[in-house]
Amino acid sequence: PQAVYPARGERRMRVALLTGCAQTVLRPAINDATIRLLTRLGCEVVVAGHGHCCGSFVYHLGREDEARAQARAIIARWIAVADAGGLDAVISNTSGCGTMLKDYTHLFKDDPEWAEKAARVAGLARDVSEVIAELGPLNPARDGLPTIAYQDACSLQHGQQVKAAPRRLLSEAGFEVRELAEPHLCCGSAGTYNLLQPDISSVLRDRKLAAIAASGAAAIATANIGCLTQIAGGTDLPIAHTVEWLDWATGGEPPLFDGEHGR
Repeated sequence: PQAVYPARGERRMRVALLTGCAQTVLRPAINDATIRLLTRLGCEVVVAGHGHCCGSFVYHLGREDEARAQARAIIARWIAVADAGGLDAVISNTSGCGTMLKDYTHLFKDDPEWAEKAARVAGLARDVSEVIAELGPLNPARDGLPTIAYQDACSLQHGQQVKAAPRRLLSEAGFEVRELAEPHLCCGSAGTYNLLQPDISSVLRDRKLAAIAASGAAAIATANIGCLTQIAGGTDLPIAHTVEWLDWATGGEPPLFDGEHGR
């Protein structure tokens, strides 16, 4: 099934959104906030293949053939969307997935049938913060916003080399952004690592939580559902995806906490 969410006002971009598999179950509000914010900024948003996996989970486990099979399914859908109406970007709001999308060229480099299609999608792949930064500026609509500790997801800062855009966007929306000590360190989620190595994962999470507490921030922002779920398990501070905070600060719905989002 395919859904199209029209731009509000003049259409500035047409994008496809990867809604993700885990995120669709764990925190669907992230996708809702993404669509609201992008359409307000002039994006037509196409969702083709709601809940489909990009292949990253099984790829982390070394099951590359299975990962390629999952990737082919969504590549085919996006190529069809692009050929039918054009696409300016394929957007991920889960940085682990986004890193996978940008690596499709490598994943299919030895596949003569899919190499060109995969490279086309990889060339369109963008993190949601990159596209919002291009569409800005954001217009703050609320006062009294909480101070935000921004937690760098490894897949975004190391995998995609996207560091400045989320911080700049949060500041532009009216938040005071607090930096964390050791921002390069993992929170312990790391794809399937928190499931396969829970003891070491817990040590990493506690180290990250200590850095957040030391920042004195009143709330937490991050860019990956894995990080969000991992950190939320050890803190009472409100934590939401960067795009949820941005949507709220610029006139959208407030982030949902304490199980309200279905976790």
